Amino acid sequence: MVRLRLWLATALALGVVYGAVLRAQIGDEEKPRHTTPANTLDSSSDPAKSPTPHPRRKTKKSGAKKSTKHKSTAKKSSTPKAKAKKKPARPAKTPTPGPEKAEPARAFVSPSPAPTPSIPRAIPVTSPEEKAQVVVEKSGLEEEQGFVPPPPPPRRFSFWPWSRRSTEPSYRYLTRSVIDQIRRAPVQRRRWQFIVVHNSGTRQGNARVFDYYHRHVRRMRNGLAYHFVIGNGTSTGDGEVEVGDRWRRQINGGHVHSDYLNNISLGICLVGDFNHDRPTRAQLECCEELIRYLRRRCGKIDNGDILVRPHREMNPPRWPTDCPGELFPYSWFRRF
Repeated sequence: MVRLRLWLATALALGVVYGAVLRAQIGDEEKPRHTTPANTLDSSSDPAKSPTPHPRRKTKKSGAKKSTKHKSTAKKSSTPKAKAKKKPARPAKTPTPGPEKAEPARAFVSPSPAPTPSIPRAIPVTSPEEKAQVVVEKSGLEEEQGFVPPPPPPRRFSFWPWSRRSTEPSYRYLTRSVIDQIRRAPVQRRRWQFIVVHNSGTRQGNARVFDYYHRHVRRMRNGLAYHFVIGNGTSTGDGEVEVGDRWRRQINGGHVHSDYLNNISLGICLVGDFNHDRPTRAQLECCEELIRYLRRRCGKIDNGDILVRPHREMNPPRWPTDCPGELFPYSWFRRF
């Protein structure tokens, strides 16, 4: 009986120990079965579904902790797990570089609109300064022109010994009224650059007759085309000067077939047809006095006097003319 009891006790003890060992083995086998799906999902999942490698690292750590707790059982089951992890790791590494290389390409494409700031830098370079310069130049020219001050009135020659001698030249044909009309006109500086000499083409006439002809026949709005008219003794005195309205108003003439030249040239008309007759001596002397006084009145141009020319040298070649006539003494212009 005693032997039976001992045998039963030992059998029970061995059964308990054996049962405990079986339970432990069954528990260890059941635990890796629950973890393997997670490992297999992580390893076999596509790179698009698993964008970050963080869950892989966690699985390794968890696996390491489990292996430390159950050293006896993990040794047997660790070898197949490691092999299972290494096999899917190779395809997982190969597709990962694809999206990583594509991402920097997108980053390089985004800064492409960077050259836009260069546009505002070019705007101040092309700032509208040309218009301001043009305005300044125009105002500067207007300030430089101004008006020419009139020369002092000439004094008449006196025979009295105590009379003051004047340095002003004496004029024989220019009367006080003519000089006053020339002096009172507001002459702009550098306005008049030429003095053109004409003949009327008629044997008689004066400023009033020519004004009527130019205004009503030739339809010239400002009337008399010349600035001055010198008579030949028929309608007015020989060598008598008549001042036209164009000089008093300081407007352009109508004596040359060119609008540009009419705007910068003064016109002096000698009454007569110098294709058949010659100008009188009084006309030439009066015209010389008038030209010299006009040069003083209008001032210098480029450090020189106003040029004096006959009409036929000033008219454009398209409209040739023989004015002031074939019998006019053209050597007379050498005095100027």
